[in-house]
Amino acid sequence: MKRLFILKRAFVINRIMHRYGLDEFLAPTPLSKYGLLFKLFALSRNKKHHLDRGERLNLALTELGPIFVKLGQMLSTRRDLLDDDLAESLAKLQDNVEPFCQQIAIETVEQQLGSPLAEVFESFEQTPLASASVAQVHSAKLLNGDEVVVKIIRPGIKRKILADLKLLKILAEWFEDYSEIGKRIHPKQIVADYQNTLFNELDLRIEAANTTQLKRNFEQSDLLYVPKVYWEFCRQRVMVQEKIHGVPIGKIDRLLENNVNMKKLAHHGVEIFFTQVFRDSYFHADMHPGNIFVNIDDPANPSYIAIDCGIMGTLNQSDKRYLAQNFVAFFNRDYRQIAELHVQSGWVSSKVSIEEFESAIRTACEPIFGKSLDEISFGHFLVQLFQTARRFEMEVQPQLVLLQKTLLYIEGLGRQLYPKLDLWETAQPFLKKWLADTYGPKAAFNKMKQKAPKWLEELPDMPEKISAFLNASSNQSNQQISLIKSIDSLKQSQLSSGKRIRWAILGLTFILLSLTSSPEWLAIEWVKGLLMGLSLTSFVVSFTA
Repeated sequence: MKRLFILKRAFVINRIMHRYGLDEFLAPTPLSKYGLLFKLFALSRNKKHHLDRGERLNLALTELGPIFVKLGQMLSTRRDLLDDDLAESLAKLQDNVEPFCQQIAIETVEQQLGSPLAEVFESFEQTPLASASVAQVHSAKLLNGDEVVVKIIRPGIKRKILADLKLLKILAEWFEDYSEIGKRIHPKQIVADYQNTLFNELDLRIEAANTTQLKRNFEQSDLLYVPKVYWEFCRQRVMVQEKIHGVPIGKIDRLLENNVNMKKLAHHGVEIFFTQVFRDSYFHADMHPGNIFVNIDDPANPSYIAIDCGIMGTLNQSDKRYLAQNFVAFFNRDYRQIAELHVQSGWVSSKVSIEEFESAIRTACEPIFGKSLDEISFGHFLVQLFQTARRFEMEVQPQLVLLQKTLLYIEGLGRQLYPKLDLWETAQPFLKKWLADTYGPKAAFNKMKQKAPKWLEELPDMPEKISAFLNASSNQSNQQISLIKSIDSLKQSQLSSGKRIRWAILGLTFILLSLTSSPEWLAIEWVKGLLMGLSLTSFVVSFTA
């Protein structure tokens, strides 16, 4: 059944790829020699030959479904890896996917809210404001006059997602079971995590909760604004939140026309990212340009507006500490510490040579140290890192996959906003301060101060607790002594048994020797040997019992 499903889905993908004339993308690969075979099985012909390749790729990914659309969204930020025509076309996937029927949108809202539109909204724009892979958004105005947007999940989207996830799971199982690289990168766990994030996107109540939490995290900050959620109008497939006004971050020309300080905007973006990851352990993990806007009310000091919090990432304290220490070690060019940290965290086996690993890291990192984004080939850098990972069997950490994806988005956006941005210079002081605040002497003192009331409360009971602990330790020591004696007794018993067995074997040997005597031996010698063996065996066994 699995193979049949894969073949069926592969047939559909092949048909769509050929329909949009995308077989040209196979030209640089070994698959190009099978191009004629793919065309025969496609059972369709290129009907979009008048469109350029970027537009055709956009349409194909849209037809293939949300998982492929999200892949296109991420690729659209990587202008260093894609030609301009492809990047421009894929950027349209961020908020310009073909919308679904207006009547279905209205029926979904009324069914979810349990009321006609007129009882909730003063006005409701039937033409969507934006349309993405999982949902689309309509402008509206509540009866109290508040301007809002209404987000509605696409009909039938869950079925399409389940179909693609099923294919991904099968491929991940095969990859992990039959490939050494697959065993290292844990594709099954990665797909399972991706499934959870996608399912979370299908429940807008989860997104509403995520949005509320992110807004609370930045309430005291001027760097990031998160719109208000109207909880009374939020359901599984419908969410209502404040309408924001800003310039999409991908509209670089508009930002420049309004004299926005692009350097400061880029620096603020890096600071927001590291604040979310290290201070809050809660970061927006879908930061493609369609979800990020810029408030240009004060062009000299611009701020960000974030929407679409369906996918959020978290890190535990251990991962945060090791990540921050790795970053700081990199800033200090302390490649040995990076190697040791990877071993200590369990990301790399303790059997590897620290010296060799340190040398490999230095080779990958030195060419990009201290350079701005426009001087760095991240594509080449990532290839080197993957080769290093493969050489030292470094395991991919599933909990870091979302973070890695977000870093790609951040780097892609930074490249567009301010190519001269020095990521290291911007991030280093923040990370050093975070490490000092979290693990330095002051942090230790604060932790002790927080726990002091509890310690004082327990202080009167401490003598009894210490006495109970010592008694328990004493009992444990007695039990250990008793166990040691039992082990010694068992050893003596085994030695004694061994002696009995050896003598018994010796007696049996005499018996066997007598039985194997040649017929030429005298009968009396045969009888004497038999009696001697039997007597010796019974004597030794009874004596050593």
